Amino acid sequence: MTDASQPTRYGYFGPAGTFTQMALKAWAPEADATAYDSVDATLAAVREGRIDAGMVPIENSVEGGVSATLDNLATGDPLVVVGEVLVPITFVLAAREGVTLADVTAVGTHSHAWAQVRGWVGANLPGATYVPTLSTASSAMGLAAGEQNYQAAVCAPIAADLAGLTVLAEDIGDVRTAVTRFVLVSRPGELPAPTGADKTTVVLYQRDDHSGGLLELLEQFATRGINMTRLESRPTKHSMGSYCFSIDLEGHVLDARIGEALMGLKRVCADVVFLGSYPRADRRAADIAPRNSDADFAAAREWLAAIRQTI
Repeated sequence: MTDASQPTRYGYFGPAGTFTQMALKAWAPEADATAYDSVDATLAAVREGRIDAGMVPIENSVEGGVSATLDNLATGDPLVVVGEVLVPITFVLAAREGVTLADVTAVGTHSHAWAQVRGWVGANLPGATYVPTLSTASSAMGLAAGEQNYQAAVCAPIAADLAGLTVLAEDIGDVRTAVTRFVLVSRPGELPAPTGADKTTVVLYQRDDHSGGLLELLEQFATRGINMTRLESRPTKHSMGSYCFSIDLEGHVLDARIGEALMGLKRVCADVVFLGSYPRADRRAADIAPRNSDADFAAAREWLAAIRQTI
């Protein structure tokens, strides 16, 4: 795995002016980076070796998981997460010079952004229709490039500034504390060292759909005192009702409790996709349940080894 702290070739889900670019700038302020049109294109560039690491969104505090990222990471050639960045989300409504709120009958933006401003739009632009765009930044750039089938864009303040648009309204998000989580993704290699404040991401595939199947998986974590920070089901696309589970755990794969849980899952699952262990963006240390520290597991292994030596 490329050491993401060293100079490297970066990419991100663009274009310039997206929150994803802001996340990458927070991770590597001086890095030159290539913008890609989609999450899939960004991660394809990582897999093909055209870049060493790519920044993509994975989770929003309002809308939940980003399906394009979750699905891409769960399939295809292996990739791993090497770091995460949390970005507070602030939206503006921007338009070309001379356009006023009264002129706006349609608003362009990305679907995740639209979900976070629907209340404001409903209250301030009743009757305005939604026009989907590839990203918040592309909605702004589209307006700057010429006439579109919308008169205003919902985007980041930086995108409005880069596009030379006029801001009609600021801070229009329905939830003022909204945050999006972004992950830096690389090809597999050397793991980031444990810090005591880590996450591990996995995707679990059941052998078959049966009563208590999900409970069987979750018990692997519960019996070892492992806290999950995210659990989402995603369709496998094989058949109706066939789902896999994308999960974030508190801890590092080199922690005894995480390692033993993954071994247990490997026994009961059809497949376990390991997507990396990496430092938490908030640096919050894992809350280790009593009798589940590395020392507790080591003592149990020593006890068993002693018994086996007497047989």
